[in-house]
Amino acid sequence: MKRLLVFKSKNIETKVVKIQYKNHIATMKPLTKELIRELWSKTYNKEGKPDWSHLYPYYHDDIIFQDSIQKIKGKEEFKALCNRLTERCEKLTMDIYNIAEQQNVFIFDWKMEMMFRKWSSTPIYGATKLTIAEDNRIINQRDYYDLWGDIFNGIPWFHKPYRNFMKRYFG
Repeated sequence: MKRLLVFKSKNIETKVVKIQYKNHIATMKPLTKELIRELWSKTYNKEGKPDWSHLYPYYHDDIIFQDSIQKIKGKEEFKALCNRLTERCEKLTMDIYNIAEQQNVFIFDWKMEMMFRKWSSTPIYGATKLTIAEDNRIINQRDYYDLWGDIFNGIPWFHKPYRNFMKRYFG
């Protein structure tokens, strides 16, 4: 059950979304650029493993998530993806640089640093496009990044030959 409650006060309209999932009811603020920055900043902390639990209510049950590696359909599959990433990373942080909004779409660019068990921290630069459904939940998330280029930059003996190859054949 989804309900959109609208409150008007002094010519200011505030929307609050109530979502019922199983036996839980969540009341959420509508997604804005400021709220996205706040929520994602809580997710990727500076001292340890990420925690997406506060974000899950903002994801639609029929979420489609896609990045350079995979395409995931459904909230439970998305949660499983997040759990796998948490298990594999010793540390994961994200800095959000800019956020743009147009109608029901948000796009933001970021730098994510991941540290795996035996490797030093690896920065990955990318962008995320969020599409918001009518009920104010994320129905589609598409992450764009150059996974191999950013990872290869972190391998001392390999990054120069890789970049020379890319420049020679694609530059």
